[in-house]
Amino acid sequence: MAHPLGTPPSKIIAVHLNYPSRAKERGRTPSQPSYFLKPPSSLAGTGDAIVRPHGCELLAFEGEIALVIGERAQRVTPHDGWSHVRWVTAANDAGLYDLRQADRGSNLRAKGGDGFTPIGPRLLDARRLDPAALRLRTWVNGDAVQDDTTDTLLFPFGQLVADLSRLVTLEPGDVLLTGTPAGASVVTPGDVVEVEVSGGSASTGRLRNRVAAGGPLAPYGALPASGPAERAAAHGPEYPPQPLLDPRIDAGLRSVAVATLSAQLRGRGLPHMSVDGVHPAAAGTRMVGVAHTLRYLPLREDLFRHHGTGLNAQKRAIEELRTGHVLVMDARRDTSAGTLGDILALRALKRGAAGVVTDGGLRDSAAVAATGLPVFHGGAHPSVLGRRHVPWDTGVPVACGGALVQPGDLLAGDDDGVVVVPPGLADELIADCREQERQERFITERVTAGDGIDGLYPLGPAWRAPYEAWCARHDRSAGPGPGPGPDEGGHQ
Repeated sequence: MAHPLGTPPSKIIAVHLNYPSRAKERGRTPSQPSYFLKPPSSLAGTGDAIVRPHGCELLAFEGEIALVIGERAQRVTPHDGWSHVRWVTAANDAGLYDLRQADRGSNLRAKGGDGFTPIGPRLLDARRLDPAALRLRTWVNGDAVQDDTTDTLLFPFGQLVADLSRLVTLEPGDVLLTGTPAGASVVTPGDVVEVEVSGGSASTGRLRNRVAAGGPLAPYGALPASGPAERAAAHGPEYPPQPLLDPRIDAGLRSVAVATLSAQLRGRGLPHMSVDGVHPAAAGTRMVGVAHTLRYLPLREDLFRHHGTGLNAQKRAIEELRTGHVLVMDARRDTSAGTLGDILALRALKRGAAGVVTDGGLRDSAAVAATGLPVFHGGAHPSVLGRRHVPWDTGVPVACGGALVQPGDLLAGDDDGVVVVPPGLADELIADCREQERQERFITERVTAGDGIDGLYPLGPAWRAPYEAWCARHDRSAGPGPGPGPDEGGHQ
């Protein structure tokens, strides 16, 4: 299908970085915009295939907002820049990271291939749009992967037009690709990428393009080449995927009781590490993982439409989960509305989550328990979050059940509740918890045999030698290995 411009533009100019979320992914925030050119022959329309040549593996999509110049712009000011834009539409700035080395810096063959700039399907009248109130969304195979707005751009659209026009005359019909938000990654033949731009009640509709497999490139010229750096750049910040938590630490925390961890943390001057008021959705639940956080704020109806709908912070938090994450929700201990239901719990499970902790309410509690996902919550409640909460932001320090939780903290949970474990203390806590639980097994045996607890619990000097002899006998019978203890530790 032809692109909606009809006559090809004289040039297509693309911005490298413009969304704070993408800059965060890339680890750098530019002080000024930078650009590259794409040939007009790269234009395509909705329904056209994006062809990945044989031998390439790193075809990446980038959902973007495309501006179409309507009035010649030469040395205009940022204040007047937007007035030179006639149309707004959706675009996919596709590129082959396998060919970045071919024209390093210019992106000519990496980004300029035929069909690598699909735009459309509809053009929106820029005169009826607020350039700071546009929304960009991208889906791959029906799953939302990008969702951002233009109110926080590093370089507003008027500034981009003005900046370029200082040296480059922008002619009517020229296309300006304005950057992609976080979430761009690699697609493969058979995948379908959809991009939509909306503003108020206006929408471009979904620009829809399927990735197709192509033939090999002729051997005269640079051929595809990819290494760890190219793969990491194409796939995004999580490539290659690494375990969030050292398996040794994971196993160690699972080998001891949460009550024991709480006692050891208190002994280190950290008495406020328990997430108070939460209990498991299913008895017998064990959970260990790395905190990813979500913060709810009190409901304000005028703000809920912007913050509570679409791919809001709640849904983004779910889609941001990696294998081993525990999603920690700060709902201000307000359990009079649900903060999680069965569908989002299932999605978290599919994302590899190690669990969810919320000090708010849980909807569909029986169905959530049936998923097998470890979930700790403040209480069951049938209502949706819009009754009490606005999902606000993710990846920030939160207060959950009275405990301060930072992204990257460790969480451990069992039937007694949940505690927060500072990562730097994990090794010594595990060792001391195992020793505490070993002592308590000895003490339990002696109390069962009829001994009094004075001087025995906690273990006093008079019982130290019998305890060490007991340990030696058990070590000989158990053979090598640390032998994690049962969950009877942490008695008060």
